[in-house]
Amino acid sequence: MSTLVKIIVFLLLSQTLINAQETKEQEITVNIENLNSNKGHVYISLFNTEASFLNKGFKSTISKIENNACTIVFKNVPEGIYAISFFHDENENKIMDSNFLGIPKEDYGCSNNARGFMGPPKWEDAKFEIKNESITQTITL
Repeated sequence: MSTLVKIIVFLLLSQTLINAQETKEQEITVNIENLNSNKGHVYISLFNTEASFLNKGFKSTISKIENNACTIVFKNVPEGIYAISFFHDENENKIMDSNFLGIPKEDYGCSNNARGFMGPPKWEDAKFEIKNESITQTITL
């Protein structure tokens, strides 16, 4: 009888460890609407920490523009808290152009349609959580 109990306990612990090792990964679909034109490309980044926000993205990509909009899908994203930022590189110089005051000349945006006041958007305004399911973020300019 004690052997049977040991086998059952072993099977239960094994199953628990297997389930604990499985990490569910989702997709984040980003729809960007109302860009100024179809010229250039959109540079978009997904950030997974406040410290990296608007600096080095966790995942980044470049997208073509059609009908003044684009759609990007970030795949295999683990559960967590994220933010998205993009800019429309209309003149294709690979940087976000700004005027002499530092105000951007090209379209830009963040998740949750976050906007900064007298500066860039804040992590708190742009962050969102992914948990157990894929999501879609629509950013409208």
